[in-house]
Amino acid sequence: MTDSSFEQVDVLISGGGIAGLIAAAGFGAEGLTTLCVDPASPVTDEGTDGADLRSTAFLTPSVALLGQIGLWERLSPFATPLQVMRIVDAGGADPVARLIRDFDASEIGDQPFGWNLPNWLLRREISARLEQLQTVRFQPGTATTDVVARDEGALVTLSDGRRIRARLLIGADGRNSPVRQALGIGVRTFRYGQKALAFAVTHDLPHDNVSTEVHRSGGPFTLVPLPDRDGKHSSAVVWMENGRQIARLAALPPAEFEAELNARSAGILGHLSQATRLTQWPIISQIADSFTGPRTALIAEAAHVLPPIGAQGLNLSLADLGALIDLNRNDPGNAAGLAEYNRTRRPDAYARLLGIDALNRASQASLRPLRDLRAAALGGLYGVAPVRRLMMRAGLGLR
Repeated sequence: MTDSSFEQVDVLISGGGIAGLIAAAGFGAEGLTTLCVDPASPVTDEGTDGADLRSTAFLTPSVALLGQIGLWERLSPFATPLQVMRIVDAGGADPVARLIRDFDASEIGDQPFGWNLPNWLLRREISARLEQLQTVRFQPGTATTDVVARDEGALVTLSDGRRIRARLLIGADGRNSPVRQALGIGVRTFRYGQKALAFAVTHDLPHDNVSTEVHRSGGPFTLVPLPDRDGKHSSAVVWMENGRQIARLAALPPAEFEAELNARSAGILGHLSQATRLTQWPIISQIADSFTGPRTALIAEAAHVLPPIGAQGLNLSLADLGALIDLNRNDPGNAAGLAEYNRTRRPDAYARLLGIDALNRASQASLRPLRDLRAAALGGLYGVAPVRRLMMRAGLGLR
């Protein structure tokens, strides 16, 4: 088979989730010919079946990248600032807050920690942005079916029969990445027996741009600020529990579910009312043995999967993307750039994975003595101001 039988592109992105779409916008903004494919079309309306009802908190370094590639101007009108990260321990005998600690962004700078947006809206706005970029094509309904990665180019066959030769192939195709599997790259997986419920609520009290994690047992219950909904205060919920408990909760009649919802929230925002349907997501941690192959880089969940704690997941993916753009803008897929990407990004991702893994396991604690120890550790760390500021800067990925 000759190269003349292949369509030539600078960058081929396999995967049209949020990370893949942002990657297409990023390389398109560099003027590189970019093709992004995904087997499914993005669901861009909250009420449509299959809509991703989770939200994403873009931390400050990610917002800077989104600004550089021309996306933030489009996203910012829909974003809710996150000024305070609040940790609540409700691990006592009753499900009420017994320890509250606020990590305020004003301690380390003049900007919020980040801004929160619904995932379905991100897909809508980023897809619209791609239509404005002349060097970018986004083709949903098209899958990657075969990959042969060589030093001279990544040769990719698509489900519509086309054959593509890419200077750089980016696997942004999820935790079961076909690109990663085609390259024979293994993964290390941590399992917790958890799932998460993701949905939106309205509530009595204003969130005041505070993102709150409530810890009791089974995993954190997180409330992340959203814009008002029909004149009512609103937040996104991610409720992590063991799989059997999630199945039980999802099957409850509405009134019983609402009672359990309010008990689990410890009354932090007053009475909560479910505002969207429930969606379920499996919780694992996972990291690829390598983030690169010949002319190929893995980003996002193809490279690393983290539980939704501390807004690390997609922000880690955007750190991947920022590094990839810097190392590949002049010669996409060059061997030295890919080696440097793997050398720097994988250790950072692994360190964050281990940190989030430890936090998640601590949050799962069901025995009262362990819950008491968790609360004492939180109180002790928070009470030392230099440690508190170091934790906030580390969470943002700042030095």
